[in-house]
This record gives sequence, structure tokens and C-alpha cells, in this order.
Amino acid sequence: MTAGRFPQVWDLASLLPHPSSPEFRTCLNEYKQELLGLVTVSRSLPAVTPAAADQWAGFLEAYGRLDAISGDLRAFLECHCAAEAENPIFLQLDAEVAALSPQREEVTTNLEFALKEASSEQLDALLKADPRLEQIAYFVRTRQKNAALRLPREQELLAADLAVDGLHAWGRLYDRLCGSLRVTVSEKGQPVTKSVGQVHFDSAERSVRENNFFAADAAWSSITLPCTEAINHIAGTRLTTYRRAGIQDYLEVPLRLNRMTRETLTTMWQVITERKGVLKDYLERKAQLLGLKQLAWYDLSAPLPQLPGAVGADKIPYDQAGDWIIESFTRFSPDFGEFARMALEKGWIEAENRAGKRQGGFCTGFPKSKQTRIFMTYTDSADAMSTLAHELGHAYHSWVLRDEPILLQDYPMNLAETASTFAEAVLGARRLEQSTSTSERLNMLEGMLGDAVGFLMNIHARFLFENEFHRERAAGEVNSERLNLLMQQAQQEAYLGALADGGWNPRFWVSKLHFYITGWPFYNFPYTFGYLLSMGVFAVGQEAGPGFAEDYRKLLLATGCMDAEEAVQSTLGFDLRKPDFWHKSLDIVEARVKQFCQLADEVVGKCQQV
Repeated sequence: MTAGRFPQVWDLASLLPHPSSPEFRTCLNEYKQELLGLVTVSRSLPAVTPAAADQWAGFLEAYGRLDAISGDLRAFLECHCAAEAENPIFLQLDAEVAALSPQREEVTTNLEFALKEASSEQLDALLKADPRLEQIAYFVRTRQKNAALRLPREQELLAADLAVDGLHAWGRLYDRLCGSLRVTVSEKGQPVTKSVGQVHFDSAERSVRENNFFAADAAWSSITLPCTEAINHIAGTRLTTYRRAGIQDYLEVPLRLNRMTRETLTTMWQVITERKGVLKDYLERKAQLLGLKQLAWYDLSAPLPQLPGAVGADKIPYDQAGDWIIESFTRFSPDFGEFARMALEKGWIEAENRAGKRQGGFCTGFPKSKQTRIFMTYTDSADAMSTLAHELGHAYHSWVLRDEPILLQDYPMNLAETASTFAEAVLGARRLEQSTSTSERLNMLEGMLGDAVGFLMNIHARFLFENEFHRERAAGEVNSERLNLLMQQAQQEAYLGALADGGWNPRFWVSKLHFYITGWPFYNFPYTFGYLLSMGVFAVGQEAGPGFAEDYRKLLLATGCMDAEEAVQSTLGFDLRKPDFWHKSLDIVEARVKQFCQLADEVVGKCQQV
């Protein structure tokens, strides 16, 4: 690969010693010793009284410090495992650190049980007795709320211990299956073997998209059996735990983890269901432009036909993408733009397109180092550029919070996705503003509406599937044939039947990593929440003018110390439990669909005249 101004292989060496080195082993052993020491302290936490304030403050300072060290170690190994998916040394160390999760969980369990029985008055008195505690009051109160969802203490500790070789082992098994999976596709008449992350469905040639889809589907089909076992046992473990804890609603835990209410979630899906029908107009126009009666699953990411003046299908080199992102972010906020430049120049991003990497992309934080790292595979496309902007949005979120108390730097997934999709919106709006031709604007809008379909249809299908799967799993294991049927039914409902017969993807549940993430249940609706929240935030920003960048920064800061509804209400003035804000978000989507359809009709009309 030709070297550019922005490195495409990340710098990990400046963070910690290489995992195979003796120095890393020393770091790991020191962490283990400190963790065991904190476990011992957590077993004898004092009563929740003002007299014990200094002891509580000291414990929580140590808890935060160890949390930062743990975060750095786990992120470091996650990065190495993602970049070299089959490296046995990295996999072994990753498993070793994962085996420490029972000790980490015991500290948290002991903390939450020590707070569980305290009254509101007792907790208030403790927090007011020491400024260090008052500063992190939100964290302490959140931990007390979480305690209500727990099993009895000894059962919690046993469950955490068993999860290493149970729940989390199924997730690690899935990661390893995906890392070693290979897809054989045809290129220039010759079979070529690729990792699953290198197979895409965005070719301009439908035959290539179709062949890639069926080749990938055949590969995923080969691991259907272990994936059926994994998804059943992951969900089964959670449902058993919930039942033992007296939790009737399997959404209660993911909602609590996302610091939001069921009322907000219900309102969001209701508004989406009411308004997303407009996306069918976009899908119909796209099919028309591609010369198809209806789109199939593998057509959803297809580029529009190459039209005079169009740039959407052109290759976008990594350096150019970086420049466009920096310029777009800077126009919104100089601080945002300067951060993106720093991340790109300092090698915080792993973007090289090579074999052996895991699929997908992520941003992971190093709280002790006050840095982040981004993992992706850059493919010289507009979609890859959007992914880069998306992950830089995550990274900026962490950057804004870097100097807050360590225990107030954590934010839930739904609010994390707000920052990332907002970054995409900033880039997209700037590119649309700079576009100079009908066909160019058409391609820009195509990318934006492709995202809308992803968040409002694809992820809705994931939610519908997972919701129904959990209902059925409560009565027993669900076989692969039934899982295929549930997935296809969910897709048909979520996409409003807009795809061609036979054009669905019933084995999508096998290929989607998010169903196998063991640390976060229902890893789907937070994406849609974040997308629509970012659209609403973007709409408010357009109305507010230049000063909005500071309000946005305040919103990001609030995500670490407030629940979702309060964070938005206190900074933007909207109640997420009511439909008004969500309609504001969908107004943007609808306006983009109308603009796309108008431009598509113009293009079709010109082509017919010719």
C-alpha cells in the first residue's frame, strides 16, 4: 500500500508494551494484584453513613483508578485481536484477561450490595459529607439502582464466575469462528479467498453483488450449527438470570444499561412505524434507477448508475477522506476538526485493507492514557468514509469527557451512537452543500437515505427478530430453521415488504456480530435511538446557529452524568418520552426522501429524452 499523509496502520506501541513482551506480563501481573486487593477491600465496605465518607471516597478513587487500568488493558488486547484475528498469543491473553471478569464483577457486586439497602436520606447524607463523593453522586446513585436488578449476592458472584466458561465463552467462540471464516468469490474468472470483512455488496455490477452475497451466505451457512448453539445459550443464560432475579421483562436490563425508559423506547418505535413508509418511495426510485422492478437484499448497498457529473461511485482515497472530514468537522466546531486531524495524523486509526482482520469497525477507549483507537477496513468508498466519520464521532465523545472524573466518563450505548451518527450528519450535510450537479447531489442523498434504511428498517428488523426470539427462547431452544423464519418475518415487517420475493436474508442472524455480544443485551435499538437523536440534534443545531457547538459539547458532557432523558431535557429542552422530538428527526429523513425522488425523476426524465 502506498504511504499517505495519514497512516492507515495504528500506533499501539505508545500505549502499552507489546503483548508478547515480558513488560506486558509485568503490567498484567500488577493489575491482577491490585484487582485482588480491591476485591478484599470491597468485601468489607462500611455502612452508608457520613462517618464513613472518607473510607467510601478512598475506595471509589481506587475503583476508578483500577477501572481505567482495566479499560486500557482490555482495549489494548481487543485492538491486537481485531488486527490479527488468528494470532494465538493475542487470543490466549484476551482469554486470560477475560478470566478476571469474576473478580471485576465481584468488586462491582460488593459495591452495589453495600449501597442497595440504604435509604435516599442515608445516601444523600453520605454524598454530602465529602466533596469527592458529591462530585460522582450520579455514579453512586446509578449503582444503587442497578443493585435492584441483581441476584442475591452469592448467586451473583457464582454467575460471574460461571460466565467465563459459559456466557462469555459463547461470545468468544463466535468471534473466533468469524475470524477464521473464509469466503471464496470469483474475480476475473478466478476463485479468490477472502475474510468475511473483505466481502462487500456495493459493486456496480449486480452479478458481482449477487455472487458475493451467495458466496458469503454459503460461508455463514457452514457455521450455522455452532451459531445456533451460541445464540440460544447466550439468550438462555440471560433469561435464566432474569427469572432468578425476579425480572419479568427481558428489556428491563438493556433499558437500564442505556439509562432510558420503556416509555421513550415505545414512543420512538411508534413514530418510526408511523413515518418510515416514506422510505419505500426512496427504495422504489433506487430500483428504477438501477433498472430493477424491486431491490433484493444485496442491492441495498449498490451504487447508483454512473451518471454524468456523478462522484458517488468514484474512489475516495484515505487521505482525501481525511481532509474532507477535517474540513467538515471544523466548519461545525474548530475543536471537533482539530481533534479529527490529531487522530488521523497520530496513527489512532487502523484502516488498512488486508486479510486476517476481523470484520466491522469499532472505537475503543484508553481512559488511563486519555486516548482512543479506531478499527475499520477502509475501502476507498463513500460508505467507508462515512464509517470513518462515524468512529471519529465516538472518539470525539470520549475526548470531550477525558478530563471528567473517571467514573463519570462512561456513557451508555444509545448516547454513544448519537455522537457517531451526528458526525456522519455533519460530514454528509457539508458534502451535500458543496455538491455542484444534480447527479452528485443524488449520490449524496443516496448515502444518507441508505443510512436511514439501515437505522429505521435494518435495525428495526434486528429488534423485532431479537424480541420474538427471546419470547420463544423462554419456552425452550429455537432451532436454526425457526431462527431463519423469524429473521425473514422481521425483515419483511421492518422493510414494509419493499424487497423482492426471494430477496431477503434469512441467515442474517448468523452473520450479525451484535447478536453475540455478551456484555450488552439487545445490541440493536441504541443504534436507532442514537441515529434519530442525532438527526434531532442536527435539526436543533440548524435552527440555533453558530453557538450550537457549545450546546452540543454540553450534551456530550451530560451523557456521563445523567440519564438519557435528563441529558437531552437539560441541554436541548426536549422530552424524549413525547413524540415531538422524534417527529423533528423524521422530518429530516422525509425531506431527504422528497429531494431524492425529485432529483431521480429529473435524471430519469433526461435519460428518456436522450
